Amino acid sequence: MATESFPLADATSDPLVGGGDTPPVEPGPGERKRLTKWQLYSRRFVRNRPAVAGIVIFVLLVAFALVGPLFAKYDHVELDFLALSDPPNPDHWFGTNNAGNDLYAMVVVGLQRSLLIAVVVATGTTILSAVIGTAAAYFGGRIERFALFVIHFLMVAPTFLLLAMMSNDSGGDWKVIALVLILVSWFFQARTIWTLSLSLREREYVHAARYMGVPGMRIVLRHLIPNIGSLLVINFTLGVVGAVMAETGLSFLGFGVKLPDVSLGSLIGIGASSMSSAPWMFYFPAAALTLLTVSMALVADGLRDALDPTSAAGGRA
Repeated sequence: MATESFPLADATSDPLVGGGDTPPVEPGPGERKRLTKWQLYSRRFVRNRPAVAGIVIFVLLVAFALVGPLFAKYDHVELDFLALSDPPNPDHWFGTNNAGNDLYAMVVVGLQRSLLIAVVVATGTTILSAVIGTAAAYFGGRIERFALFVIHFLMVAPTFLLLAMMSNDSGGDWKVIALVLILVSWFFQARTIWTLSLSLREREYVHAARYMGVPGMRIVLRHLIPNIGSLLVINFTLGVVGAVMAETGLSFLGFGVKLPDVSLGSLIGIGASSMSSAPWMFYFPAAALTLLTVSMALVADGLRDALDPTSAAGGRA
């Protein structure tokens, strides 16, 4: 049986530190066409069935958040005084709350808000941690010592207390909450990126760029950050899960999104107080939150296996 062959990785094509795509090589007589790096990643990811299931669930949730309002019979702030705490029925598919709000419409809007916050926070923390972590490793000296002092201080500080203090006066504005979550979440990733960048700054292409007079920040942005792209992809995926859980915790305790705006966390907080009389107010937003976090966790695990050349879970290369 013919076996697939892959080009040997060089110093800049290590899957753990990024690098350019491996150029396709024309197959010789009796040989299969060699896979590029991203084709190899895709094949390893697809072999991971839980990861594929996770991305399917996530896509369905996004589709539900985008298309769901088209099928809603009521707005999420519209009150139906003839249906107070009604269980699920043909008129209100997910039932209603104590005030007569349609729970289906509220879950759709809450999912939209939670997804938006998660993507914004994950993007912000990934960019901020990548720039600070790689810059600290490349420049060294006082810049590195100051960056590490800030990172280590924030790592031992009571994060949830900082979140509650800064978000308490936000008025429930999701943009303020997203900014607060970015400010208190970037340093964990930055510490990991700094550790990896210590070895990258000694690579030949970095020394060559420095000797050619390339400015330091351009080296950081053009050479160091692209070569940790695999790690950043995983950090972004895990950041979505972390942001959803953090926003849920804040909203559940009353420090996050507030009415009339809703999120999955605020809906769960409201539904938890009515578990005995109206359990559907808790179960539907809790189910949406569980599917969202579990799907992204499965995708992150699949990406880690696909991008890690030492992992056997993604299939043999």
